[in-house]
Amino acid sequence: MSPDSLTFIFLNTVLANNFVLAMFLGLCPFLGVSGRLDTAIPMGIATTFVMLVSSVCAYAINQVLVAFDIEFLRLISYIAIIASAVQLVEMGLKKYSPSLFRSLGIFLPLITTNCAILGVALFQTFRDYDFSQSLVYAFGAGVGFTLAIALMAGLREKLELSQLPSVTQGAALSLMLGGMLSLTFMGFAGLGGGHG
Repeated sequence: MSPDSLTFIFLNTVLANNFVLAMFLGLCPFLGVSGRLDTAIPMGIATTFVMLVSSVCAYAINQVLVAFDIEFLRLISYIAIIASAVQLVEMGLKKYSPSLFRSLGIFLPLITTNCAILGVALFQTFRDYDFSQSLVYAFGAGVGFTLAIALMAGLREKLELSQLPSVTQGAALSLMLGGMLSLTFMGFAGLGGGHG
């Protein structure tokens, strides 16, 4: 499978180079919102939507910036795009699902500062992906983020029903679970063929 093929980019981004479990980007919502599946999955979907919108806009803006030879404005432009996309998600959730809006709380506006989203925009630019590759890369990153946060939430919900030593409860347990999930996903590293 060619490293430039859409299937390779998608699988590599979801599994071998998962933004959360292999690159350690987006850890704040990963640890903060992964307490329950009913909030983790919508957060993953919202993050995926923001990644897709940001990716499309970043691709278009990068074309303009390169044409005018002002690439130094990339970072600030991408941050403005991400903030705008998060506002769209917030307004939509507030209108159509107020209970979900309340349950996500402060973590919803924090999508703006989720470094995984900025990473998608920057990595696709530096890898010179075309439009379709950028879309697949962003979607794969979003699916990988959703997969990671859903796995973590499922494990945390299951462990709530178990008797655990007090030393391993709370943040310690979350960090141990995150580490074990990360080790598990590192097993997919061979699928990447050495391409990051």
